[in-house]
Amino acid sequence: MNVYISVDMEGVAGVAHEHQTDPTDPRHAVEYARSCRLMTAEANAAIEGAFTAGAGRVLVNDSHWLMRNLIAEELDERAELISSGPKSHSMVEGIDGGFEAAFFIGYHGRAGTARSVIDHTYTDVIYEARLNGAPVGELGLNAALAGYFGVPVALVSGDDSLAAEARALLGDGVETVIVKHAISRHAARSLSPAEARRRIQAGAQAALGRTHQTWTTTPPIAIEIDFVRTVHADMAELLPGSERTGPRTVVYRDGDYRNAFSAFRAMYTLARAD
Repeated sequence: MNVYISVDMEGVAGVAHEHQTDPTDPRHAVEYARSCRLMTAEANAAIEGAFTAGAGRVLVNDSHWLMRNLIAEELDERAELISSGPKSHSMVEGIDGGFEAAFFIGYHGRAGTARSVIDHTYTDVIYEARLNGAPVGELGLNAALAGYFGVPVALVSGDDSLAAEARALLGDGVETVIVKHAISRHAARSLSPAEARRRIQAGAQAALGRTHQTWTTTPPIAIEIDFVRTVHADMAELLPGSERTGPRTVVYRDGDYRNAFSAFRAMYTLARAD
């Protein structure tokens, strides 16, 4: 059994504020370095659970911000690591490598989720993203690409809002590990990191003990983005094939989800260049 693990930072136990997740501002370097250690430790808990459950291969993808957060020398030596970027599949780079299950560790709620720790969808220029009309966040967009390659999402960890989002999207069969409860966007009641790791390891073992259905989207595919400002939409609609449908809204339609996902990434990248 081959297991794929995508690891983000905002949903890690002990992390509650954006300053703790920012690799670009030297004023927060101490807090960020601590979060990298916590993130790496939760990745290791998921890796341990996967191998205990019988995995023969585990691939870990660093999925936060610049994607150079996981501490390679502290990562379980049995796992392989993908880090840095750009990466064509971004947070799920490598998902096309032949896996039976995927874990999303340290994930967070989609943009606009109330009482959700550091809620956002890929970037702060996105107000809301919709896939075939339904609001989605990083969980949904990435789960759809995993499903495109035949890989079911078996385990998700993060705060309570993320767990609710996962169950609503993927069904009650997905294993969810709640490592903290959101109080507001920048406050949380968290498990201790050690207890969070124990629960992630146990959740990984439980998840691999049963079968899971892939989550796929039926073509035609439409990814629609409401941007924060009109200038973001001005830039996003420069992508050939996109359509401006509102003052802040741009949509891309395609018969193939992989193409639509690439277009989504191109649109928000253009939008950030305003």
